Parts: sequence; C-alpha cells; structure tokens
Amino acid sequence: MQEFLFYIKLGLAHVLDLGAYDHILFLSALAVPFTFKSWKKVLILATIFTIAHCTSLALSVYEVATVDVGIIEFLIPVTILLTALFNFAYVFKGSLDVGLLLHVLATAFFGLIHGFGFSNYFKMLMAEEEDKITPLLGFAAGIELSQVTIILLVLAIAYIVLSLLNVKRSIYIAVASILIMAITIPLLIATFPM
Repeated sequence: MQEFLFYIKLGLAHVLDLGAYDHILFLSALAVPFTFKSWKKVLILATIFTIAHCTSLALSVYEVATVDVGIIEFLIPVTILLTALFNFAYVFKGSLDVGLLLHVLATAFFGLIHGFGFSNYFKMLMAEEEDKITPLLGFAAGIELSQVTIILLVLAIAYIVLSLLNVKRSIYIAVASILIMAITIPLLIATFPM
C-alpha cells in the first residue's frame, strides 16, 4: 500500500508541477470550452487522456515502444497548441459541427505523446520494481486526481467569467485559448528540434 501511495503522490506531483506546466496548459486548453453543465464530457476526455498517458508509460516500461525524447518534448507543446486551436470550433459552433468523437481521438493521441514525455524518468524509477502494474495504477490514479482538480478549477473560472461577469461564451473561449497559445509558443520555440 505504501508503494501505491508513493506512485499516487508521484502522479499528482507530475501534473501539478508548476515548473513543468505543460500538463496544466493542456488540461486548461481541453477544459476551456466546457462548463459545469457539461462536466461529464470533459471528465471523459480527461480520463481518456489518463488512460492513453499510462498506456504509453506501460509500453515504455515493458520496452514495447520507445520514442525519441527530443521529438516528444517538441510534440507536447504542439498538442497544447492544437487543442487550443480546436477550441475555435466551439467559438464558431454555428458553422462547424463539433463532434465528441474527434475530440476523443485527438485527446487519446495527445495522451500517448504526453506519456512518452515522462516515460524515461518513469522507467528509471521502475527499474528495480518487479511488480510494474501497482506503480502504473498508482501513478494513473494520481494523474486522474490532479487532472480533475485542474479541470474543476478551469470550470470554476468559466463559471465566474460566464455567469458572474456575464461574458459571452465564445469570447471567453477565444480569449482563454489565445492566452494558452501565447504561453505555449515559447515552449514550441525552446523545444524545436534542430
């Protein structure tokens, strides 16, 4: 049980680390189009992200797949940028049909990329472990708890902006997405593979 709790804490720290804020940016971009009325949709997306993230960790730990870390470090901000750009489908919803299936597929793919970004460090932690399932499940639980925390915070901000400040939903989504993109662009430049 002690080991399981250690990996839950590691999962929490991994996502909530302000020094490595790529997860927070991605989850914020993912949650921006949603409100408390549609909390189930964003929770489904976050869970799919967690499953994909842990799948790539498992593929790495069991040495089924390895990916060049330099490319992954660049692809992570690309996923954030694409998710923020996708939010504009919600801004122009009248002319675009925003299907949940596309959102699910993109989120799963992006989860795989984010998981590979952490896989080398996680593999080093697991090197001496005989049981690799318990740490993976603990880590997944920690990731999911931290993601729910971030999503609830983003939904609370949406409630304040939309309901209390009475800002139009399309304006809120556009401004929040542009802000996320502005924060992400320096990450893209810094990780661009040379």
